Amino acid sequence: MSFEHYIRSGSRRLRCGYTTGSCAALAASGAAELLLTGKAPEKLTLLTPGGLRVETTPACCRMDGETAVCAVQKDAGDDPDVTDGILIVARVSRSAEGITVDGGEGIGRVTRPGLDQAVGEVAINSVPRRMIRAALETVCEELGYREGLHTEISAPQGREIAERTFNPMLGIEGGISILGTSGIVEPMSEQAIVDTIALEIRQKAAAGSRRLILCPGNYGLDYLSGQMPELENVPRVKCSNYIGDALDLAILEGMEEVLLVGHIGKLVKLAGGIMNTHSRMADCRKEIFCAHAALCGADKETCEKLMHQVTTDGCLEVLEKAGLRQLVMERLLKAIQAVLDRRSSGSCRMGAVLFSNLCGFLGRTTEAEALLRNWRDAE
Repeated sequence: MSFEHYIRSGSRRLRCGYTTGSCAALAASGAAELLLTGKAPEKLTLLTPGGLRVETTPACCRMDGETAVCAVQKDAGDDPDVTDGILIVARVSRSAEGITVDGGEGIGRVTRPGLDQAVGEVAINSVPRRMIRAALETVCEELGYREGLHTEISAPQGREIAERTFNPMLGIEGGISILGTSGIVEPMSEQAIVDTIALEIRQKAAAGSRRLILCPGNYGLDYLSGQMPELENVPRVKCSNYIGDALDLAILEGMEEVLLVGHIGKLVKLAGGIMNTHSRMADCRKEIFCAHAALCGADKETCEKLMHQVTTDGCLEVLEKAGLRQLVMERLLKAIQAVLDRRSSGSCRMGAVLFSNLCGFLGRTTEAEALLRNWRDAE
């Protein structure tokens, strides 16, 4: 059975899929059910963090000695995802207490600091880990099982597939990552996404709004909800990596004030004039950090450390130890504001708020300060 959830792109409908994290949670629940009941489930069901329900049939579900094995086939929908169609396998066995999650064949290991998981850990990100544990806890609760379970997630084709991803460059070796924040894969056809962004902005403008918040992804939306609840009435649109297109569309639709809220991993690229932040287009994050750090007086050793980082959180940690984080952030915010001012050419007031999952709030541009002050005063 296929996952029948769609997003609209103009007059087209594009089918969504589900993440490797959802596959792992589904497979884990199927294996646990087989282990504890002796009967293989005919279908698997999961309520994703994004609120959508996934229902699928296991590709296989069998016992291997005292271990239950269940596999789920990844369905990326209409997204051109390199992991589409691969099997995500869960092996579940009994343990004394608690629920543990590890990775097996085809799942990468973290070799550099600054990623979602610590060095040496299997590359199963935080949200999928919680999904797997929650799925297992649900099975245990329903069946009255009170002892422990150990789960190993694997991907038989993972090592081969990983060579076509950014994992080797990021410092994840030996396989793919188990990823996902909402549990759902939204189709990533470039024109489809831009069309969808245009439609959403047009709808906000048609409703009479002249203010808009743009977020590259779920991190920004979650940050808004948790840290800026006073802006709940300001319309918001998720723009993915297409920040330049979204800003242009906002101007085209008559928006007068636009606030970008996003993770520094995306928005730092704006300081270099990069308006499509997908890593295949440009990934100059560490170079941008290094250039601004040098202008703030960083020595050669600090610059070299920055150039060896694989994440912006890693860069922030280097700058913090060098006593330069605040100075560099101030320079970056000025550079981002200058890029936004050039993009708008006076047609629209634009500002940006930056944060990090590890460090929290990092700063806002001068125009963002003014916009937020005006918006709060207007409430």
